[in-house]
Amino acid sequence: MIIHANIAQGSEEWLDLRANHPTASEAPVMMGASSKMKRNELLAMKATGVAREVSDYVQRMLFDKGHEQEAMARPIIEAKIGEELFPVTATDDQDWLLASFDGMTMMEDTLFEHKMWNLALAEAVRNEDLPAEYYWQLEQQLLVSKAERVIFVCSDGTEENLVWMEYRAVKGRAKLLVDSWKQFEADLLTYTPPAPKIEVVGVAPDQLPALSIELTGMVTASNLEQFKQHALKTIGKINRNLITDQDFANAEKTVKWCQEVEDKTRQAKQDALDKTATIAELFSALDEISETARSTRLALDKLVKAQKESRRKEIIGGAQTGFDQHIAAINAGFGGRIFLPQVTIDLATAVKGKRSLESIQNAVDTEVARGKVEATTLGESISANLVSLRELAGQHGRLFADAQQLVTMPNTELVELITARIEEAERAETARIAEIERVAVANALAKKAEDDRIEAARLKKIADDAEAKRLADEKAVENKRLADEAAVAKAAEPAPAAKVEPTPAPVAKSVTAPAANKVDAPTALVGDFFGNAPETSPVAAAPIKAPCEPEMVTIPHDLYDELLADQVLLRALEAAGVDNWSGWDVALETLRKQAA
Repeated sequence: MIIHANIAQGSEEWLDLRANHPTASEAPVMMGASSKMKRNELLAMKATGVAREVSDYVQRMLFDKGHEQEAMARPIIEAKIGEELFPVTATDDQDWLLASFDGMTMMEDTLFEHKMWNLALAEAVRNEDLPAEYYWQLEQQLLVSKAERVIFVCSDGTEENLVWMEYRAVKGRAKLLVDSWKQFEADLLTYTPPAPKIEVVGVAPDQLPALSIELTGMVTASNLEQFKQHALKTIGKINRNLITDQDFANAEKTVKWCQEVEDKTRQAKQDALDKTATIAELFSALDEISETARSTRLALDKLVKAQKESRRKEIIGGAQTGFDQHIAAINAGFGGRIFLPQVTIDLATAVKGKRSLESIQNAVDTEVARGKVEATTLGESISANLVSLRELAGQHGRLFADAQQLVTMPNTELVELITARIEEAERAETARIAEIERVAVANALAKKAEDDRIEAARLKKIADDAEAKRLADEKAVENKRLADEAAVAKAAEPAPAAKVEPTPAPVAKSVTAPAANKVDAPTALVGDFFGNAPETSPVAAAPIKAPCEPEMVTIPHDLYDELLADQVLLRALEAAGVDNWSGWDVALETLRKQAA
């Protein structure tokens, strides 16, 4: 607060200071809440510097008397609050808004504002429900001084007629007041003073000369009075309660009789007028003048109403257009993607009950100013929110597709919401990336396991192939050895004796083979190996000859093949180192592999 201690309230310096600052006492006028001055009048006063003239009576009975009562009430309030009050004039820390305080404590925390005794205001103070015409002044005083409260007093300077209340700033009013003063100053920049106000007084056409008529003449003979009495009496007796056919027949005849009476009286009048032509002309002229004046009156009255309504609509339409342009300019500042929420002005209600064009214009301008303040305030809030969105959202713009709704939130709530959404999105993104990595690791592990399986299968196949090849090679070597041994054995067989034998009966095919000593051992071993008695073997039936005495024996061919197989088995057992039954399975497996 900047205190102007060297400027006394009411001085020329004080008036000059008020002329160049928005004052607290003007706040209700600027807000359109004053019953003493219109907003447009304040605009004109601030723009031109010409204040409203105050009559001596108003100065004496309103201002001077008000200051006297204020001075009388101050010590009463000082006694109630226990502190001294000093009149102060000050501006805010920007030296913009001005307030003149009826009193302020030394601690600058309590203010004093006095109003003259008024029954309606006194009742409002008792109910602690101040009208806007008063509280806007107090809001500006608190805004300028940063005081905690205002002791608002309504009195005539006596304790008998003194009521007071404590007023504290109401949330939101100070900002609305500041925004409204900004709009007022914007209106001042485009203000065009209207033509000098001339009191509207209706002017009628030139006064007509006084109408003077002199008549001479008189009715010399007439039975008009008797005729009148008889006619009126007869008419009064006419039956109007029609029930029977007779009643209706009488009524129809009476209608015709009334028509005859009308005709007779009209004709009598005309006959009388014809006998006094000048009087007839007089009446005709009077009727013409009267009718012309009547028709002109009706037409002009209708025209006045129509033209006034047209001008009224023109004022309202122009105001609405200006307001719409203001909204469009604010929306354009948002870049075309964000728009103001709907802000409306009620011009119809504003002009309701206003009769003069001046009062209509003031009401419309005041309502438009109110709407512009609301729109501008919203626009500033939205602009601040857009800055927060751009700065905080960053690369997360996709999270704020509902920006149109978000920008209307209080900025602190919006910042919290932006932070919460981004944190949630980052958590979700972190979880998504973690899941992707988890799946990738799982897939990699699965692929590695599959690759290991395939590699193991490949290596196993290689090993199996190598083993199969080794076994095949061994089998081939064994087969070759067996073939060689068979060939040697076959070569050692004596050629069979040529003889002619009778064709035998179909019997088992037999072969002749030398009874070599080499066969004896396998035969005996085979019998012993399988656990058969020697006598059960077909070979055992043949006598064993000395080695030096080779002898040919004849055995069936299938038995010969069986002996050869036994010989192969025996040699396989010997090759496997079999000397007991524990090697039997190994020998059989070896034979199976060779057979394969």
